[in-house]
Amino acid sequence: MLKLCTFAIMKIKLLCVGKNSANEWLDSIEHYAKRINLYAPFEVDIISDSKTGKKSIPNQIKKAEGQKLLQKLKKGDVVILLDEKGKAYNSLSFSKEIQKYQNSGTQRLIFIIGGAFGFSEELSAQFPNKIRLSDMTFSHQMIRLFFCEQLYRAFTILHNHPYHNS
Repeated sequence: MLKLCTFAIMKIKLLCVGKNSANEWLDSIEHYAKRINLYAPFEVDIISDSKTGKKSIPNQIKKAEGQKLLQKLKKGDVVILLDEKGKAYNSLSFSKEIQKYQNSGTQRLIFIIGGAFGFSEELSAQFPNKIRLSDMTFSHQMIRLFFCEQLYRAFTILHNHPYHNS
């Protein structure tokens, strides 16, 4: 009897803290999410940020948001934090990283964009794998879009689609 090998398709999720207030960003993110889904199941999941006020303490806010993020994760998830202290990639090397996770049998690859104050020390220590998209600072809404575009670009590179060179 012939045994067929079946490979689980890697699912990718972008977890974000805080609502996106600008419709033009949402439309563009949705545009790239649809394109990414041609290559792999992809979703964007947004959790509410912790309320900030005059008496808010950044460490408490980061811890509260970290707890909300942890509730969205499953055992076995590969988690990568998008963080200004993370490793920088160009588009080609990022596509190779995506390929590496696919080849290793990763079932769920989770990218996380933190809140306004970043990640708690606990969350950062628990998930040491970090990438940065730029040395410059951008709004969280922009980073969501930039990440989605780069993820789509990574898949087009892996599939020899001309998008990367256009």
